[in-house]
Amino acid sequence: MGHALNKVLKDIINRYKLLQNHKVSFIPGWDCHGLPIELKVLKSMDKATLNALTPIRLRQKAAKFAKVTVNAQMNSFKRIGIWADWDSPYLTLSPEYEAAQLEVFGQMVMRGYIYRGRKPVHWSPSSRTALAEAELEYSENHVSKSIYAAFKITSPSSSGLLDEFLPNVCLAIWTTTPWTIPANAAVAVNPELSYAVVELQSVLESESTSGGKQQKLGSILSSGIEKPFIIVASDLVSVLESKWGVKLVIRKSFPGSVLEHCRYLHPVNGNECSVVIGGDYITTESGTGLVHTAPGHGQEDYLTGLKYGLPIVSPVDDEGNFTAEAGQFSGLSVLGAGNAAVVKYLDEHVSLILEEPYKHKYPYDWRSKEPTIFRATEQWFASVDGFRDAALDAIKRVTWVPSQGENRIVNMISGRSDWCISRQRTWGVPIPVFYHVDTQEPLITEETIEHIKAIVSEKGSDAWWYMKTEELLPDKYRDKASEYRKGTDTMDVWFDSGSSWAAVSAKRDGLNFPADVYLEGSDQHRGWFQSSLLTSIATTGKAPYSSVITHGFVLDKDGLKMSKSVGNVVDPEKVILGGKDSKKEPPYGADVLRLWVSSVDYTGDVLIGSEILRQMSDMYRKLRGTMRFLLANLHDWNPENSVPYSDLPKIDQYALFQLENVVASMKDSYDNYQFYKIYQVCNIFV
Repeated sequence: MGHALNKVLKDIINRYKLLQNHKVSFIPGWDCHGLPIELKVLKSMDKATLNALTPIRLRQKAAKFAKVTVNAQMNSFKRIGIWADWDSPYLTLSPEYEAAQLEVFGQMVMRGYIYRGRKPVHWSPSSRTALAEAELEYSENHVSKSIYAAFKITSPSSSGLLDEFLPNVCLAIWTTTPWTIPANAAVAVNPELSYAVVELQSVLESESTSGGKQQKLGSILSSGIEKPFIIVASDLVSVLESKWGVKLVIRKSFPGSVLEHCRYLHPVNGNECSVVIGGDYITTESGTGLVHTAPGHGQEDYLTGLKYGLPIVSPVDDEGNFTAEAGQFSGLSVLGAGNAAVVKYLDEHVSLILEEPYKHKYPYDWRSKEPTIFRATEQWFASVDGFRDAALDAIKRVTWVPSQGENRIVNMISGRSDWCISRQRTWGVPIPVFYHVDTQEPLITEETIEHIKAIVSEKGSDAWWYMKTEELLPDKYRDKASEYRKGTDTMDVWFDSGSSWAAVSAKRDGLNFPADVYLEGSDQHRGWFQSSLLTSIATTGKAPYSSVITHGFVLDKDGLKMSKSVGNVVDPEKVILGGKDSKKEPPYGADVLRLWVSSVDYTGDVLIGSEILRQMSDMYRKLRGTMRFLLANLHDWNPENSVPYSDLPKIDQYALFQLENVVASMKDSYDNYQFYKIYQVCNIFV
């Protein structure tokens, strides 16, 4: 139903502008690449077919599937009465579109915005690829296995403040990802916070810390073990005392800066690591005030690691299992058995303080609906810092409907990290790069990109998979073709869709660039609106749109999200044609569905259900009956025989005056995209 809402809103705008003597062009388009299609194709194959599958064969099947889906959706939109250039849609799998996309990519390369680096990215073990922020959805009900653990100090700082507590003083950390501890490279502190050495004394009797189902006391808190001194943030002592169920007595306090360069024993591999100074992300809102730092598994950790030259360790493979680099944990799933194994190891080696479940917001793969991880891999990125300010400035010159959309995208652009544009999948536009066989140094120049763009423009991106390296390289490099191999990464589908302005608005005759209006759901502030803005600003210096209109989601009559499992989905085809039981699901036709769209304030979430549709049907019949009556009475009317306004009876003058007010109100509402007000005015007037 969301597609119907979106397309009818666009159609209302286009038809109104046409009536106002504007030249209107609506080029419908489809994103045809990406993981959802690839997975659907793979799931449709039997084991024998999968075993014999080649990349080019997979791509051919994916293209066929995409085209079938496009045709089905196109027919559905036509049935709703959408006016568009159906003979010339744009498909992101077409050669001309792919070539335009490569042109955008090439321009960004030449401007220095594209780079390759090893850094932590959102990684989906279920899909075995890196993900962009726009490909995530956040679950509010995710439960992680959180732990408090102690790392033993081996060498205090030169200040001598901790000497009296040696050799039995530890740093206390808290993490919701115990599986990242094998990759630990440092513990970070906030230099502005106060920290304290606390002594663990008598165990407190409390229901919450008595080893119940929710919490498990670690070996450090077990009886018979010599209790170490623990370092935590001073402001958290009382909180931790209650949580751990142990009396904590402060023995000494000092600023966090004192801890810098202290050395501690890595709890798994036995190496010595350092305490480092982190950023303002280290607070006393939760945890201990000391942050376990694994540069290969977190963005802040990575940045801190760069400052101190820490190793970027990430002993996790594409499927989310520990690699041999993780030693005894090798082969275990980091989100399952591997996580539990690390916690058990810490407990057995007297490092675990407390284990407990922790419910929090967590990123999931929006396609597979499975949790993701942060994992350091070699990827291609677009550096947003180079054009962030220009993008923020361009946003001010765009009209945003509703107005709060501007604040939303400003916040997203202001705070976003570099854009990971590479994907480890087959169905997509290739990143046109070659790697030296011996050094792995990438070969990507203006000449190589232009050559590949010309090939793709003629043959499509499949050519990257079936042509040889020497054929894909320009003449200048062909005698060295044996020294290079083709890259296997494809581009993020948001780079696909984010290049639509270049492939359509800026390329086709009779179209404007920037486009007058982009209209999609509010989720596209982090998707299409943002990716289009970034690519356009990076290459042209201006936004690809003059106005951006967003609508909410379609919910059922009770305001609940539609779900097939719940059985509350409203199918636009059934609204138009009716269901199997015509009494329960009568055929309302396209006009009733369109009238419903015009009646709702689309800037927020909108409701639909059987009773709402029945009311719309009644209103539709009322309007249609009135219009038929008026037209019937006007069938032989000639404007030349019109009676001057001044000669009309007062009641007729009043009626025309009211009509003029209604028309003026409607035009104003159309111009401001407030269609529900038109519905209300019309309903009252009729």
